Amino acid sequence: MRLKALTLAAALAILPLAVQAQTAIEPAPPKFRAIKIVLVGDSTTAVLGGWGPSFCGWHVTSFAACINLARGGRSSGNYRAEGSWALAMDEIKSGGFTDTYVLIQFGHNDQPGKPGRSTDLVTEFPVNMKRYVDEVRAAGAKPVLVTPLTRRSFKDGKLVDDLGPWAEAVRKVAIETKTPLVDLHARSQAAVQAMGPVEAMKFAQRPPSTEVVEAAAKTGTTIVASTGVPVTSGAPAPVVQNNAAVEPMGQAKLSFDYTHLGVVGADYFSAIVTDELSKSVPALRRYLIQ
Repeated sequence: MRLKALTLAAALAILPLAVQAQTAIEPAPPKFRAIKIVLVGDSTTAVLGGWGPSFCGWHVTSFAACINLARGGRSSGNYRAEGSWALAMDEIKSGGFTDTYVLIQFGHNDQPGKPGRSTDLVTEFPVNMKRYVDEVRAAGAKPVLVTPLTRRSFKDGKLVDDLGPWAEAVRKVAIETKTPLVDLHARSQAAVQAMGPVEAMKFAQRPPSTEVVEAAAKTGTTIVASTGVPVTSGAPAPVVQNNAAVEPMGQAKLSFDYTHLGVVGADYFSAIVTDELSKSVPALRRYLIQ
């Protein structure tokens, strides 16, 4: 009996060693190699109003995580001031991915007339954009600058280029910092101008009123999006909407305007972003769906 007890005790003592040896020889699973794309910007990139949701949903493969941290009503200044950039940096530094790319688009809310948001085009906006680039690189990630999406206001059949100076400022920062550039402004401008004011209305979140369509069709000029005044023959030229004044702080509302995007617009312009991104960052092509 005593011999059996000793034999059992010896077997139990050896068992953990056997289990440990078996565990030690099991190879660790390989690390899944994937990249992360972080979107930073305003409502024209954000969920409900921007191209970002369609980009993340339809244009990246399962080997890329896409995080949309853009927020409505934000400029290159108040995005940082309110703490949104600190949150983005936490995401950028989180690790675990082979590479992290950060797409940065501002400009709409940096324009004058937006208290708490506007930045000076010469002394602040370029400095802010360069600082974003520098901090992304310092965190070990890869920045990509995006010029602002065009608005869709027309005057006498010609697209109003009210964001041109901000787009040019972004281009200059991209050159100075040797940062890849997605020139969404140039591509979206060309596309919207070719369509004309009426066809481009399909990109909005909600359909326009009859009065808005009639005004654009008759005069080639877009009027205030919320107007209810019909256009009659011989009437004075309609007033162009002041987009910088009417774009709200915060989440874009589901309505018709000349800035924000519905599903059709998000799908259309996200395809442009994808195409430009594949050209400016060739290493990303294998992760993009065009």
